Amino acid sequence: MTITVDLVLLTIRGGQLQVLLIRRGIPPFEGAWALPGGFVLDDEDLDDAAARELREETGLEPRHLEQLATYGTPGRDPRGRVVTVAYLALLPDLPSPVAGSDAAGAAWRPYDDVAAGGLAFDHDRILRDGIERARSKLEYTPLAAAFCPPEFTIAELRGVYETVWRTRIDARNFHRKVTGADGFVEATGGTAIRDRGRPAALFRRGPATLLHPPLMRPAVGNPLAGADDIR
Repeated sequence: MTITVDLVLLTIRGGQLQVLLIRRGIPPFEGAWALPGGFVLDDEDLDDAAARELREETGLEPRHLEQLATYGTPGRDPRGRVVTVAYLALLPDLPSPVAGSDAAGAAWRPYDDVAAGGLAFDHDRILRDGIERARSKLEYTPLAAAFCPPEFTIAELRGVYETVWRTRIDARNFHRKVTGADGFVEATGGTAIRDRGRPAALFRRGPATLLHPPLMRPAVGNPLAGADDIR
């Protein structure tokens, strides 16, 4: 049995939730899109392997990576018995990746374009699990701020939730919930003008690691979250 690592790397670019994919340059699945990843070396820690693969295949420097899940279904890799440990990272807007020696190409791709399937190995399943983990973590943790620059407006933070959750959120209710959650955001005292609008207060991420109270997702099937839908 051999062990690999795979990376679900998400960001928001152009108002879309996007995932980092590489085009495989070698068999199996040569030419197919896949999550970045590769084999763990004999003397290598899993976390170190994930960081190394990110550098080698995309040219990007790793930030915070958290383990998502382990996948070991027999037959998931045509090369033999291979178990993979998947990692998840949510990152602010990043430059275009540069493919390394193990990949024929690397690109940020809108999740909506790849959600229907077609990735190599079982990476469709891993990506779906990563997306659901990200959506859930936005409810209970301040992770949404990881998609934002160091200083951001509440409207920009709301845009993260709307993009990841794929729903519209009532602006006033969201502002009340976010600023009322202990340690989620802190006012910087500065303001900024976005899209030729009125000056908006700037915030930074606060010290909280869990949100209290949490921001629960709107009910499934509700395309527009009203004033009472963010709980």
